[in-house]
This record gives sequence, structure tokens and C-alpha cells, in this order.
Amino acid sequence: MEIKTATFVVSNSDYRKCPDTGLPEYAFIGRSNVGKSSLINMLTQNKGLAKTSVRPGKTQLINHFLINKQWYLVDLPGYGYARTSKVTRGKWQKMISDYMLNRQSLINVFVLVDSRIPPQQIDIDFINFLGTNGIPLTIVYTKTDKQKQHDIAMTVNALKDILSQTWEELPEIIMTSSVTRSGRDKILDRIEEINFNLKTNIEDV
Repeated sequence: MEIKTATFVVSNSDYRKCPDTGLPEYAFIGRSNVGKSSLINMLTQNKGLAKTSVRPGKTQLINHFLINKQWYLVDLPGYGYARTSKVTRGKWQKMISDYMLNRQSLINVFVLVDSRIPPQQIDIDFINFLGTNGIPLTIVYTKTDKQKQHDIAMTVNALKDILSQTWEELPEIIMTSSVTRSGRDKILDRIEEINFNLKTNIEDV
């Protein structure tokens, strides 16, 4: 897939106020400071599209970006940011869960995981939350340029072992780096494949 246009549309805190166009939505989410904004900018080849910051918690709303006038890339707040009040974290959690559970246009969630650290319970819990509620997802490992391949493989296998205890079929896993741009084509190809299947299914009805 070639991204020709990527345009910011709207930010809000309520899934009911999201764009009412019926276009498919692909959400990107992960722990705070996982490199989400950098990945989004790498995917769209637009360094200023998603706001990056060395301070975690920059994204605080549901952000919609219209890609090629055909689908939405949705930038969601990071979960697990400790330097906010309990009340604020609760609001973020409700906003995210309401969006995930009620947004009919949501087609797939790309869950970003830091390849430099062992499996974190907060990531496992979120992946299981999606699985339990039947929400399609893809696991995306970030910052793979900062770690040796052997160490990354150990981290990935550890997560697979944990998920295999409850999952019959594991989600697809894609390795990425915003620096080397690795994984970009795989993510975009995945979205293109889903969009094609959606269109085919509609035409068959």
C-alpha cells in the first residue's frame, strides 16, 4: 500500500463523537512511551502527523487521521502512565474501553509492545481483554533496532508462551523500527488485505 494522503480529522474523548462515515478504522495503542507516535509518523511518512514527546502521556484523546480518503488510522492514549492522577487514568481507561467495545467501525487493533523489555502484565492483560471481547488485533513490537535479535526472540517467545496458556491461536506478530522503517510494509499490507476482504464481503452480500 502506498500512503498518498494522511490528514488529521478530529480529536475527542467520546467514541460517539467519532467520524460517522462508515470507513474502517485501525487503532494503534500501547503502554506509554512505547514509540507509538514515532511509528505512526513512520507509517504515514509524515514526521509531524502524530505529536511525539520524550514525556509519556502526550496523547490524551482519540485522534482520527484519514488515510487515502479510504480508512482511518486511530491514535489512542497510552495505557499504564503512572505520572497522572488515579482519576485521570480511570477516565482514559473508560474512554479506551468504551471505544474498543462500542465502535462498530473498528476493524483491527495494533497493540504496540516494547521489544527491549520482558512481557509486562499490563500488556498481557490488554491483549487478553481484546481477545475475550472478540476484537481483532495484531501485536507490533517496537524499537527493534535498539536490541540484539537473539534478545528480541527471547522476549517474543516469552510472550508467546504466556499467551499460549489461554489462546488457541496466537495473534499475528510484526516486528518494527521507526528508525530503520522495518515492518512498515507488513503493517500496511495487513491493512490493505483486511480492506480488500471487507470490500469483497460487502460485494458478495
